[in-house]
Amino acid sequence: MKITDETITYVAALAKLELSDDEKDRAKTDLENIISYMDTMNEIDTSNVEPMSHAFPMKNVFREDVVTNGDDRDNLLSNAPVKKDGCFIVPKTVE
Repeated sequence: MKITDETITYVAALAKLELSDDEKDRAKTDLENIISYMDTMNEIDTSNVEPMSHAFPMKNVFREDVVTNGDDRDNLLSNAPVKKDGCFIVPKTVE
């Protein structure tokens, strides 16, 4: 596929880029190389290759939701400067 100057201008406008003439020439060459590589990739016979979503097998990595820190309210409140009825007392922040 041949990349034209209009294509580069259009893509630059979509990306909200202002390119100089030199940058447009480099972008044109780069895009042509990318398209050429994709054409090469499309020539490969993949009929016997099974489609995949990940390169490595994925399995559930989540652990069971188990409570590990129990009811330790007294220990937690031991560091509170002010407490009342098993709760922290904090300064009022909204009038």
